[in-house]
Amino acid sequence: MYRVALNVVRVNLGVKSGEKFLVITDFEKEVIGRALAKAGSEVGAETILAVIKPRSRHGEEPPEPIAEMWRHVDVYVAPTKFSLTHTAARRRATEAGARGATMPGITVEMFLETMTIDYNVVKGYVEKMAAALEDVKEVRVITDLGTDVKMSVEGRPILRDTGLFTEKGAFGNLPAGEAFIAPVEGSADGVIVFDGAISGVGQISKPVRVVVENGYAVSFEGAEEAKKLEEVLKSVGRREAFNVAEIGVGCNPAAKIVGNVLEDEKVFETVHIAFGDNSTIGGKTVAGVHLDGIITKPTLIADGKVLMERGKWRI
Repeated sequence: MYRVALNVVRVNLGVKSGEKFLVITDFEKEVIGRALAKAGSEVGAETILAVIKPRSRHGEEPPEPIAEMWRHVDVYVAPTKFSLTHTAARRRATEAGARGATMPGITVEMFLETMTIDYNVVKGYVEKMAAALEDVKEVRVITDLGTDVKMSVEGRPILRDTGLFTEKGAFGNLPAGEAFIAPVEGSADGVIVFDGAISGVGQISKPVRVVVENGYAVSFEGAEEAKKLEEVLKSVGRREAFNVAEIGVGCNPAAKIVGNVLEDEKVFETVHIAFGDNSTIGGKTVAGVHLDGIITKPTLIADGKVLMERGKWRI
């Protein structure tokens, strides 16, 4: 684990001697956090290890002292049970120039298997898909299982999660590998059928069908997975939790659907759509939750051009 952590610190994060390096972890992922902190110390960084109580859901803010500390470091990494990616604390740290990666739900097995690949290859796929999405006004996703949803992405930035975070203000996930966008609020309409996995739910035994109207999920059909997804969103107590928040394309050939969205959403030849908060990725919705669902074998159309057809890239 230490050898892999050292590779993450040196290659993916580019931590240098003398830099302030913050590791945010919790009691459930502390073993990974400590390996990364040890690696940071090894390369000569001023390393800070902060261990917090696990959050209760993806997108919940960290404690205020952590949020404040986050703004004053050069590099960070956050192996935690639930995601800190879509939080105001992470956004403010990025705006202050901190670079780094969140690792929500990371397991020891995933850490050892996915962090040893060549991320220059992953970066190549991410950049290729992002380039194809540049200046696109509307995207549409179709599948044989019944997905048919369209949404506007006009004017929204295309974010690149390449796995290489060496420039000031760069951020993403580790393991990495996606190009993603926050759709324009109120623009999504149609039907989404998730058949891979859903964050907070896990792998799907029966497809989950979600009807979307005017940018919000309005009905859920399926087995227990559909009920659980709806219940988690309802538990937030805000309509914004049902907002169609993100559309992304998995670009990591080494990733597999394992029931952990950190890896699931990076799987090559898949599309994922999220509900909830997108204020940290170029959108306007603040929701306090962010849940992704995976769609396999999608056809992705951008302003009439087919970028993927039944999961196969056409670019």
